[in-house]
Amino acid sequence: MNLNTELCSLLHIEYPIIQAGMAGGATTPELVANVSNAGGLGTLGAAYMKPEDIKQAVRNIRELTEKPFAVNLFCVDIGAEPDQDMKDKVKEELVRIGKRLGINKEDIQFNAADYFEEQFKVLIEEKVPVISTAFGILCEDKVKAAKDKGLVITSMVTTVDEAVLAEQNGVDVIIAQGADAGGHRSTFDLTKHKNGADVGTFSLVPQVADNVKVPVVAAGGVNDGRSLAAALALGASGVQIGTRFLSAEEAGIHQAYKHKLFNSNEDDTVITRVFSGRPARGIRNTFIEEFTIAPLPYPYQNSATKSVRSGAQKINNGEYMSLWAGQNLRPVVKEQSAAEIIEEIVSYTKKL
Repeated sequence: MNLNTELCSLLHIEYPIIQAGMAGGATTPELVANVSNAGGLGTLGAAYMKPEDIKQAVRNIRELTEKPFAVNLFCVDIGAEPDQDMKDKVKEELVRIGKRLGINKEDIQFNAADYFEEQFKVLIEEKVPVISTAFGILCEDKVKAAKDKGLVITSMVTTVDEAVLAEQNGVDVIIAQGADAGGHRSTFDLTKHKNGADVGTFSLVPQVADNVKVPVVAAGGVNDGRSLAAALALGASGVQIGTRFLSAEEAGIHQAYKHKLFNSNEDDTVITRVFSGRPARGIRNTFIEEFTIAPLPYPYQNSATKSVRSGAQKINNGEYMSLWAGQNLRPVVKEQSAAEIIEEIVSYTKKL
């Protein structure tokens, strides 16, 4: 099978494989650079990073590769702060659950720091080759700022309507994220789709491809040569892979997280809001089961649960971490380098 697709030409990469921009520390500069060096497009998940930390990470990546790479940000409007009664209830619930981790009320904070303007400014100043967005699309002036610098814009969508809107607003590559994808659902309007649009990857991809002219990338449940080939056959120009790269040697996730990845299957993931306040697919654990009240909206819930997640990491307890993962988990069974993962996927697909 020919892997020299339109996506490869546009992004100046050898293979039509994008490593997902997973926020929270998983996408180390080493992972991003090594994916790019192996012929794919590495992506720094920078949504939670302070602007100065993004700048340093981008420069670290450039010390490790001369190849193109991307940086992902969340395009999300932060709503009004929840009322005190809601915050008190969530705090009580977290103290109850986190007692075994040594969590007390003082550890739980409700921060909603919004660095987006400053984050985006860094990407423009540093001339990051590809700007990737989730949860929404860039406004007109930011699209112009990126295009004026010759940067490529990608946007992750979960419906055909979102894809059409993204194309109309200047997005160069549409990443069609199916409901089987791990991590946060990128649905734009959660009032319409409470848990994110419920369309699987291989149903979504051909419908998106039929309705936009820009290259389409399949995301969700893709982790090997078979799924790359299937995506290309359905009209995609490439794939975005997240969960498989969490198993990479270079990924910055806790060993307890990797242990869960290697010992879970397709029936072990659920879509939940309890960690961040937005729907996200992860491996079911004790925290998901025990948090029984309505979570706060993003980013307040994400801030509130930080102490629990951090406490769990300190004692190597995956039952209280956010273990984002997609449904195609069973084949993810061992740690490999990023280069080995890409080589394995590419060599299989080329034989078809």
